[in-house]
Amino acid sequence: MRFAFTEEQEELRSVVRRLVDRRGGPEVHEPDAVLEGFDRQVWSQLAEQVGAHSLGIPEECGGGGFSLLETLIVVEELGRRLSDIPFLGSVVLAAEAVLAAGDRAASERLLPGIASGERVVSLAWAEPEIGWECGDLRTTARRDGDAWSLNGRKVHVLDGAQADAVLVLATAEGRPALFEVEAPEVVPAAPLDLTRRMAEVRLDRTPARLLGTPSVQRIVDVAAAAVAAESVGAAQRWLHETVEYTKVRTQFGRPIGSFQALKHRLADCYVAVEAARSLSYAASWAVSTQDERASGLAAMAKSACTEAYRAIAAEGIQLHGGIGITWEHEAHLHLKRAHANTQLFGTPRNHRATLLTA
Repeated sequence: MRFAFTEEQEELRSVVRRLVDRRGGPEVHEPDAVLEGFDRQVWSQLAEQVGAHSLGIPEECGGGGFSLLETLIVVEELGRRLSDIPFLGSVVLAAEAVLAAGDRAASERLLPGIASGERVVSLAWAEPEIGWECGDLRTTARRDGDAWSLNGRKVHVLDGAQADAVLVLATAEGRPALFEVEAPEVVPAAPLDLTRRMAEVRLDRTPARLLGTPSVQRIVDVAAAAVAAESVGAAQRWLHETVEYTKVRTQFGRPIGSFQALKHRLADCYVAVEAARSLSYAASWAVSTQDERASGLAAMAKSACTEAYRAIAAEGIQLHGGIGITWEHEAHLHLKRAHANTQLFGTPRNHRATLLTA
C-alpha cells in the first residue's frame, strides 16, 4: 500500500501551521498560575477561517463533510505548539462519540455547535482505579420510565470545566452507553501537563439523556490515533528546536552540534520521529476509513508515537543543557506533555497487550 496526502490535505496542513505559528507558543505560565480558559483567538480562527472544527462532521449536521483524516492533520499541527484549545476533547473525541452512538436527533442537536466552535463538549470516560478500560465501567445509569440518572465518578475529563455539555460513558442495562449531561458537578483538576486542562465529574443521581450504545472500540481507536498524531507533531518541532540550538550553542570554540556523539543522538531522534510519523499516518488512515486493521494500527501508533515523543523530550532537555531545566524555557512543557500523552487513553503497555489478544 502506498499512502500519500492529497494537495488539498497538504494545503490544510500549511494553513493551520501558519495560523498557529503566528500565535507562537507554547506559552510558559508562572508555576502557581490558575489557568481556567484557553486561547479563544486561535479557537475562533480555526473555526471561522479554516473550518477545522467541521472537517470530520457530516454536512447534514453542519459539518464540512470531509473525514477524520483531515481532522487528525489539524491535531498534529496543533501538537507542534502544544496548543491549549479543546480541539482533541471536543472536536475529535466528543464528536466521534456522538457519531458512533448513531442517534440522528442527537447528532443534529450537538454536532452543529461543535462544528461552528460555538460549543465545547467533553467526553467523560476514565474512572478511578480502572482508567480508560471500558469493559468494566463503574458509573451506572438507572432508568425510571423514560428518564435516566447517572451515579459515579469520572476523572481526567479533558476541558470538563470549560464544556457547555458533558458526554458520559456509563453502564446501562449491562452494556456501555453514551449519555448527555447538561450540568454535572465538575471539579477542575491540577494535571501534570499545564497546557492541557482536566477535570473530575461527579454524578449523584444526575439527570441524563441517553444518546445510544456506541462502539467503545471505535472511540478507543480514534483517541489512540489522535494522541499519536499530536505526539508526532510535538516531537517533530521539539527536535527541530533542539537541532537549531545545537548549532548556536558553542563549547570549546565550536558549536556543540558538530560533536560526533551529539550528532549520533540527534540522528537517533530523527529516526524515531520518522518511524513514529509513518505509523501515525497509517493509523490515521485506517481509523478514518474504518479499515479492519484500525484497532491494531491505532494501538501500535499510540504506543510507539508517545514513547518516541517521551524519549525526544528527555533528549532535548539534555542537549539544551542548563537552560533546558529552567522554568522559563519550554523544555519542561514538552517533557510533561510527553509523559502525560503516554498515560492518556491507556498506557503503551496496555495498548500492546491488546495486540496480543487481537
